[in-house]
Amino acid sequence: MSTYVLIHGAASDSWYWHRVAPMLEARGHTVVAPDLPSDDDSVGLAGYADTVVRAVCDPHHRPKPVIVVGQSMGAFTAPLVANRIPVDLIVMLNAMIPAPRERLGSWWERTGFENARAALWKRESRPTNADFDVLWDFFNDVPKDVVEAAIERGERRQSSKPFEERWPLDAWPPVRTRVLLARDDHFFPADFQRRLARERLGIVPDEMSGGHLVALSRPEELVERLEGMRAEELEAAA
Repeated sequence: MSTYVLIHGAASDSWYWHRVAPMLEARGHTVVAPDLPSDDDSVGLAGYADTVVRAVCDPHHRPKPVIVVGQSMGAFTAPLVANRIPVDLIVMLNAMIPAPRERLGSWWERTGFENARAALWKRESRPTNADFDVLWDFFNDVPKDVVEAAIERGERRQSSKPFEERWPLDAWPPVRTRVLLARDDHFFPADFQRRLARERLGIVPDEMSGGHLVALSRPEELVERLEGMRAEELEAAA
């Protein structure tokens, strides 16, 4: 069996994975889904990686192989983890794929995020002056009861500290990497994600149905996709 290390995105916590983790565990895998110190203004990207590494390595031995999944902003942390401990596969999920030494706060402008969003809004006949709408941008395909539970829990505060820092790596770690995008993501449009995967990693991404928060909206399909990639990559590496 394997160890899945699940890294959540900004202003979030491990609850994001609460529908996925039991399904992976039911298949016999170990799941590590730490809460990043997102609301701590003294902690930056290195501290995020520290948190994940401690969760993976301590106190129990983790079964191999190790698959690290970085969702959204978690993509800035996942490769840092893979650069510090043995990892067999990185999966970028609806991800903010970083470039070497890129400042996290500059990612939006450097990637053309706003233009990609504007093009999507035009296709969807959404007013160009519309405000950010968490239901439209993030929860567009999440079941009503899960949305209500998320709203009741409230959004976690996200510190600006990591956005002020540069991603510390000079190159992507030498670890097998896959990119998985959701075709109906309203926050990171699919064509935008395809371009980033090609330009930054030279990868043609895998695709599935769903919006930005597929671990909440389509956990069964996400687990099947992760398991499929795990099997394919381990076979290719054998």
